[in-house]
Amino acid sequence: MSELALFGGPKAITKDPGDLFKWPIITKEDEDAVLDVLRNGSMSGTDVTREFEKEFAKWQGLDLALGFSTGTAAIQSAMFGCKVGVGDEIICPTVTYWASGLQAFTLGATVVFANVNPDTLCIDPNDIEHRIGPRTKAIVVVHYTGHPADMDPIMAVAKKHGIKVIEDVSHAHGGLYKGRMVGTFGDVAAMSLMSGKSLAIGEAGILATNDREIYERAIAFGHYSRYRAEDMQTESLKAHSGLPMGGYKYRMHQMSSAVGRVQLRHYNDRMLEIRKGMNYFWDLLEGVPGIKAHRVDEKTGSTMGGWYAPKGLYKSEELGGLSVTRFCEAVRAEGFDGCSPGCNLALHTHSLFQTLDVYGHGKPTRIANSDRDVRELDKTLSPSEEIGAKSYSIPWFKHFEPEKIEEYAMAFRKVAMNYKELLKDDPGNPEEIGGWHFFQHSPKK
Repeated sequence: MSELALFGGPKAITKDPGDLFKWPIITKEDEDAVLDVLRNGSMSGTDVTREFEKEFAKWQGLDLALGFSTGTAAIQSAMFGCKVGVGDEIICPTVTYWASGLQAFTLGATVVFANVNPDTLCIDPNDIEHRIGPRTKAIVVVHYTGHPADMDPIMAVAKKHGIKVIEDVSHAHGGLYKGRMVGTFGDVAAMSLMSGKSLAIGEAGILATNDREIYERAIAFGHYSRYRAEDMQTESLKAHSGLPMGGYKYRMHQMSSAVGRVQLRHYNDRMLEIRKGMNYFWDLLEGVPGIKAHRVDEKTGSTMGGWYAPKGLYKSEELGGLSVTRFCEAVRAEGFDGCSPGCNLALHTHSLFQTLDVYGHGKPTRIANSDRDVRELDKTLSPSEEIGAKSYSIPWFKHFEPEKIEEYAMAFRKVAMNYKELLKDDPGNPEEIGGWHFFQHSPKK
């Protein structure tokens, strides 16, 4: 092995990445679809969006889909669809982006956080049941950075207690769990489709379900132009049609839905290309000390979908206690600028979930309408506070170009195999590793 680039040696990565990280892939087909909407003056209509919804529902393997302006809106509407309201609780993994659960505040509800499994980085099925209370309405399951959550035990707990399951599929479009697409296990799936995601159509989101009442409640919440009594099968909604019950205007912009129709047609093939490149990268690093693949065993029928914002698992004890911060610094010196330590910070540690009074209740918003102080449950979340020291960002390859991918794998291998050189001046990890808005939505060399 040559000397580490951090100490003046040659970089492992020398080739121009070209389009290796470019995403989304936009062609004339996408451009023509957008121009057609513009020229027809139908940007704020629903005709193109309805076609996209039908196509998406079929692709997802569900009966119904509803387009939204953002993934945040889609997840909030899924909560409303599941009748989450004042004084209710949802259970959500603490390591995720805030939009997986914070919208509960706007519904007068609160968030109960659960630990994540250190191998999957998804909600730990064994840490859910003891957090369920008399007002628990739903479990939000996040398929974090593409890894499918362990849905079988999660669904068993939900069924036992009669509570809904909302799948946040923002990181895992098209991923499989034991041969079945994620987003089809729970009562409703909701997700972002913004331009940085693996299924990227613009600033948009979508909800999908087989439950007609959840779907219609989501329409009633923020789609006033589609909230008509004659279209509703849910009797309790018919008398209030015409205006959105939530006061929101959440419809998807039709330039996004036009792009969505095109992207969806090509997504399966592009997803396979990503999958091939990402698995090749990890295969090259099999057995390297200190670094472990954050991926599924595809022999079980599970897959990582589009591998959004992929991570690696860090084993400091195998590298003499070397901090992940120092490790990533050395990888960046080898030529991969996007190697960052950590992931999303544990949400329960933010003041927003502890002390902040957002709406003027006179007490912290998180417990403004609660029958119990759910913050007491946060005391058992310390394992999730340590996840940042055990994870790091890896390249997100959009194409299978073996010679280039091999250089990136060599950068990680080179650093891991020469870890002793890094121990002497290791400053250790900072108190916080990661961030509240952690993911990079632009290509990183």
